[in-house]
Amino acid sequence: MVAAGFLLMIYNVTTVVRFIRDQRDVITGKNETVLNYVILAFVVCFAAVYAFIFFQNFEEMSIGIILLSGSAFVTVVLQWIYHLVGSIKANTMNMAEALSIIIDARDPDLRGHSRHVQELVVMMHEALPEQQRRTLNKTNLEYAAIFHDLGKLGVPESILNKPGPLTDEEWQVIRKHPKIGAEILRPVKSFDDIQDWIKYHHERADGKGYYQIPPDQIPLGAKIVAVADVFSALLMKRPYKASTSYDECIAVLKHCAGSQLDADIVDMFCAIPRERVLACSDVLAESHESSDVDWSAAAGRES
Repeated sequence: MVAAGFLLMIYNVTTVVRFIRDQRDVITGKNETVLNYVILAFVVCFAAVYAFIFFQNFEEMSIGIILLSGSAFVTVVLQWIYHLVGSIKANTMNMAEALSIIIDARDPDLRGHSRHVQELVVMMHEALPEQQRRTLNKTNLEYAAIFHDLGKLGVPESILNKPGPLTDEEWQVIRKHPKIGAEILRPVKSFDDIQDWIKYHHERADGKGYYQIPPDQIPLGAKIVAVADVFSALLMKRPYKASTSYDECIAVLKHCAGSQLDADIVDMFCAIPRERVLACSDVLAESHESSDVDWSAAAGRES
């Protein structure tokens, strides 16, 4: 029973380590991460005590029962806490996705765009080299994708939905939306890490973006959101343009690599299997299911 209790404590140690590794995001925050390390230290100490007692060869049944029950209790409490955190994170993400629907609703032709960008960045995160993947939190990237157009709430609908070309003055207003989005999120301190990803997702690899940020100062998260944003925008049908096929989208991305978009991120995106990329467009089909747009044809047009 002491050995079983020790194994449970080892399982608890691995559970806490895995939680710390996976949960450093805009929802859990830095303070909770410190608490996780405190919990980890206690669990490791308990495991060491269990190992010490085991090698003392105690033969009393009561000691085994107490230790096994104690480890089982710790296991149940940790699982309950982490399930609760998981539920909070899931509900928060659902609310963020609901807000993205409100953002997209201001431009009916962009229904599903934010969620499509979200699906694309998750796919791209999985394709990143291991070192970059470890330094870039997936959940943070999802929130940056969902909120990348949040600043359009501060842009007049007369400009967003203008059927013809925009004037220079109207373009100046549009160019403010990344900064507006970052400003909206500023009061939420846990979102500090992704504000620059949102603010700079329209920066260019040649330094000629909205704010003309030098290429080496553009955050990796912003570069990923930028590629996903361009691909989604190309794929979608708009009043001023027809839908674009997958092959045409890839050709445009490659053409923009090194000038508008980061070349390494574009190469990574283009290396992802076609089927995996097109699967992300399901959210567009869901958003436009009442529309006359044939999204399966727009996304693939394989024939």
